[in-house]
Amino acid sequence: MPEPKEDIFEVIHEAWPVLEIFLFVQSQWRVDSGVLVGLDYVAVKWVFELFKVKEPIKMLSDLQIIEAKVVEILSKRSGK
Repeated sequence: MPEPKEDIFEVIHEAWPVLEIFLFVQSQWRVDSGVLVGLDYVAVKWVFELFKVKEPIKMLSDLQIIEAKVVEILSKRSGK
């Protein structure tokens, strides 16, 4: 059996805060009729409050970029 491929990605310093937030909410998705819609923003807001995010609008904007890419990739994989 072949070994699993491990991808290693460099993360620029400025992207670490939003990546950390994403990792905390990565299991909090909204699904409608079996289709991934996007992150549950109630959970996102709670995590922002928990970690005292200083610039929530900027953080949300950055998080939505990650969210959109994940939805795009998973939609392509599922054929929806």
